[in-house]
Amino acid sequence: MCLFQSTARRLVSQVHCGLKASPSKKQKFCLEMARPSSNMADFREVFAKAKHIAIITGAGVSAESGVPTFRGAGGFWRKWQAQELATPGAFARNPSRVWEFYHYRREVMLSKHPNPAHIAIAECEKRLSKQGRSVVVITQNIDELHRKAGTKHLLEIHGSLFKTRCTSCGNVAANYKSPICPALAGKGAPDPDTEDAAIPVEDLPQCEEDGCNGLLRPHVVWFGEALDPGVLTAVEKELDICDLCLVVGTSSVVYPAAMFAPQVSARGVPVAEFNMETTPATNRFRFHFPGPCGTTLPPALARHETEIIS
Repeated sequence: MCLFQSTARRLVSQVHCGLKASPSKKQKFCLEMARPSSNMADFREVFAKAKHIAIITGAGVSAESGVPTFRGAGGFWRKWQAQELATPGAFARNPSRVWEFYHYRREVMLSKHPNPAHIAIAECEKRLSKQGRSVVVITQNIDELHRKAGTKHLLEIHGSLFKTRCTSCGNVAANYKSPICPALAGKGAPDPDTEDAAIPVEDLPQCEEDGCNGLLRPHVVWFGEALDPGVLTAVEKELDICDLCLVVGTSSVVYPAAMFAPQVSARGVPVAEFNMETTPATNRFRFHFPGPCGTTLPPALARHETEIIS
């Protein structure tokens, strides 16, 4: 088992999605010593030769599309923060309230569109595939904007707003209905003075598998839940073979995703970070490009005369 796989397994056995870990003294020392480059010409030379590119994306890549992040002081839906609603316990106690929250998020996302960063990634994947090269997008986002932009090789490590999972039979299915069920029509307003709809469980989204009719839940990884082992295995395989890694719009503080790029960098693979500001992992990477992803990423991934075409 490779270094990444053994470390990933150990971390996933210790922490769940949404938890943060403090850097060790050794990590802090590394952070202080490294100095990433912002030389785009140097990055372009590396990019032109890469055969297997892994792109890890977070909330920052979708923020420019107007997607609410539900983080920080203003990150409330009604009087709750996402961390209070996106948990198995919250769903068990009040499935109606949690479904109102996710219904609101689904309806918001139906009105949002991919921005230049999403499009640049999708176009890069399409172009490079014709050259015998590969691009994989490993995203923490659940908004499906990468898919909407045309990305094909996509690993959604936190699930999707537009998939459901049955709490009885476990069936996972794509679901783009608007509203997802009649009882949620017109519900989910984020105003703090809005009263809960208190929808009976039997009127919430139900499984459509023959003879089931179980209560559906959003197919997303909630706080306190582990990542899907199948998805994690696919991520491991991609990171094992990548010869260039991009980290786009992620704070690099939520584990286990925060360890992906540093582990790649530790085996000598170039990592380039595209983010509004530096993160705890910045100085472990070869490149750092500050600014909006929709501005910095398109020129980085554009066709270049030095690209090697197989």
